[in-house]
Amino acid sequence: MSSFFTTPKSLKKRRREDATGPTNSKRIKAGASRSKKSKAGKDDSEVSGSDDDLEDPQADGHESSSEDETAADRRLRLAEQYLEKIKGETQDANEIGFDAEDIDRDLIAERLQKDNDETKGRMCKFIASDYDFKAAVRTNFRLKHSHMNGVAICPPYVYTVSKDTTITKWELPPPTDPRRKANSSQKPVRRRPVKVLEVKGDRSKAKDKDYSYHTAPILTVAASSTGKFLATGSLDKKIIVYDTATLKPLRVFTQHRDAVTSLSFQPSTNQLYSASRDRTVKVWSMNELAYVETLFGHQDSVVDIAAYPGVERCLSVGARDRTARIWKVIEETQLVFRGGSGSSGNSSKPVSRKPASDKLGSGVEAKKYAEGSIDRVAVIENDVFVTGSDNGSLCLWISQKKKPVFTQPLTHGLEEPLRPDEASAEVHLGPDFRLPEPQPRWITALASVPLSDLVVTGSWDGCVRVWAVGKEKRSLRPLGVLDRSDAISGAINGNAGEKELGIKGLVNDLRVFEREERGQESLCVIAAFSSEHRLGRWNAGKGSGGSGGVLMWEIPRRKVGRARRKKAQPKSI
Repeated sequence: MSSFFTTPKSLKKRRREDATGPTNSKRIKAGASRSKKSKAGKDDSEVSGSDDDLEDPQADGHESSSEDETAADRRLRLAEQYLEKIKGETQDANEIGFDAEDIDRDLIAERLQKDNDETKGRMCKFIASDYDFKAAVRTNFRLKHSHMNGVAICPPYVYTVSKDTTITKWELPPPTDPRRKANSSQKPVRRRPVKVLEVKGDRSKAKDKDYSYHTAPILTVAASSTGKFLATGSLDKKIIVYDTATLKPLRVFTQHRDAVTSLSFQPSTNQLYSASRDRTVKVWSMNELAYVETLFGHQDSVVDIAAYPGVERCLSVGARDRTARIWKVIEETQLVFRGGSGSSGNSSKPVSRKPASDKLGSGVEAKKYAEGSIDRVAVIENDVFVTGSDNGSLCLWISQKKKPVFTQPLTHGLEEPLRPDEASAEVHLGPDFRLPEPQPRWITALASVPLSDLVVTGSWDGCVRVWAVGKEKRSLRPLGVLDRSDAISGAINGNAGEKELGIKGLVNDLRVFEREERGQESLCVIAAFSSEHRLGRWNAGKGSGGSGGVLMWEIPRRKVGRARRKKAQPKSI
């Protein structure tokens, strides 16, 4: 027989919770009223203190959401607000003669897909065929010094460095309006970049440890996408970080034990990667102006480095160790890709000793040239990148394969043959004397638009060549030559028409970016060139004997997409 003292505690508790009475009903009503008041107060505070882009509809005077809104309902409501925001950004009041609803739907879907691809680091912009490279407009930078080694961009500003330790800040001119007539009575538009600031180091203070500027030739420069920091690396083993507004040094890093050869900022962040001849890659945090860590693995000087967009990774090449390495900083791992096989055709298959069946544009048949050094690298997307070598090969890589999936040989052709008096000091040459075969021109500069299919290369053949990555990411095709001469329609791998080309020097650095201003879309390519290589005096005097300088090409976008869209869509009333 059960009693109060023998009943289990669980039953006692359950009976107590189930028990109802006048006192309990009052307590429940009072608690409900207090919860309503606290919820209302909480909603009011959230609305008044919200700083997000997608604000609560209550702040706009809309009907308040129900108090029992679930997490799924809230996500749906925020997604609808996001779509409305995108729709407002993509509406174009100037477009008429088509179904606006269909166009808005297409633009919203395209924007959502683009945002998703950028988040995952996938190629989302196929822009190579959208620009008219034959209509490129060239602009010269007015310089008082030569031997330009590097260039960095953070629109609308450009930063250049030279071997005489000079750093210059420039402001870009506004984009060219193709609708403007030559005989227009309007005020002429400024075409040349304007020098804003300039600082120069003092080589005589090399022994002064407190000196905050470079005391040796500057080899590389990089600007953060946030526009706050500028970093330079030099032969004096220093990395100096500047305030972009005043070009005053903020911090000097001396952790590298040899010359700093390349710098790269993480897009949309202030994290910096550096490469050096001491065979290391170092990571720096510019927000704290502090050193983070060192990455080991290369067996030779690390001569170029590039940061990945969207993820904490970087890509480096190790010169004569003939490797490219992807550094996964968070995972503390690396992927190694080995080159050095040489190629005689547009394939990654084993190379035969026979000449390639397809002849290059100049009539020069492809031969096998050994790859002795990988000098340049550029990122296409998270799984795709390109490298440039001293045998003139432009290689396309994917992270799933350890060998290039495509190789473009003799990207900038062969050097001019030597004359007999240049090859030998003898006055009378014997019958057995043979001139050495012409060697390929190195790829001395390489750049790309991240997450797009556009790649540009430079050497000492007097021009900048433009390439497009195939949609299947297994090939490269030439698009043209950036210069105002008739050599645009000339051979890709030949020497024909070189006397007409405009760059009189060796291209040491390239930068390419898109910009949209005053309703005009254009692609800008900036090249820094010199009479000698940035890392030494190799090939001094090549490239038509030029002294050096900086050039900018502005390529207009073709206006064909909108016309086709208007023609395809029926006119709506």
